[in-house]
Amino acid sequence: MDANDRPARLAVGVLGAGRVGSALGAALAQAGHRVVAASGVSDASIRWAAERLGVVPVRPEDVVAAAELILLTVPDDALPDLVSGLAGTGVELRGKLLVHTSGAYGLSVLEPASRMGALPFALHPVMTFTGRDDDLNRITGCSFGVTAPELLRPIAEALVIEMGGEPVWIADSDRALYHAALAGAANHMVTLIAESSELLRRIGVDHPGRMLGPLLGAALDNVLRLGISGLTGPVVRGDAGTVRKHVDALILAAPEAADAYIALARLTADRALAAGLLKPEEAERLLDALGGNIWT
Repeated sequence: MDANDRPARLAVGVLGAGRVGSALGAALAQAGHRVVAASGVSDASIRWAAERLGVVPVRPEDVVAAAELILLTVPDDALPDLVSGLAGTGVELRGKLLVHTSGAYGLSVLEPASRMGALPFALHPVMTFTGRDDDLNRITGCSFGVTAPELLRPIAEALVIEMGGEPVWIADSDRALYHAALAGAANHMVTLIAESSELLRRIGVDHPGRMLGPLLGAALDNVLRLGISGLTGPVVRGDAGTVRKHVDALILAAPEAADAYIALARLTADRALAAGLLKPEEAERLLDALGGNIWT
């Protein structure tokens, strides 16, 4: 971005100086904005406020009073109460850029503040933050799900680009589905891999990560490049006998994992069938092996 195209340097406040808030605040500071205040109550957020943002936590209303751009980086369930609480304090909100980083929420959650003149934005970084020193580097090149009123769209996109991210426009009505897609891919992948690792440990595999790493790396590369056409394994081959063996083994070893396996195998078969990768007669045999109807 050309220097003349950048938004004016802003005084930034962070409400919730946790892993996400401290990383984004630091990214904005690196872009030339000034972090002037932050709030946080946990030991970790107090430490990150000092180390990453160079401030000592203060009350939320003091953060808003001091800042022109306020990051609302609290857990999703805390966001509505935080916004209504700020609106109820009577602190001046007119003309302030109010940015939440929730994936599932759109602009309506900011409505109490918008009615008082705040300018609402939803900028969700499509990244996981761990609180480690490399969090700031993770922002570079990552996508942000951006939702804002049309007139404010250039500002929202400029802020994301300044932080090193890539803005992707998400309609307000699509935020929940957008976030469900991301959570389903990232969070459930972690659960599945952790479960697979535990099953391998049970049968004596000392280093499950070493075994799974190359396989998972290849599978991820395949699906990102090829979509469902990159699918391999017994379901797409129509190996109903193998799938039944999997189900029987899991029912004995980990019944809760068996339920997940069946549900995902049904979804996989459904996608493979729709893509023409699986023949109808093979799908019928898989149906019998899975004990339910995949024709949905």
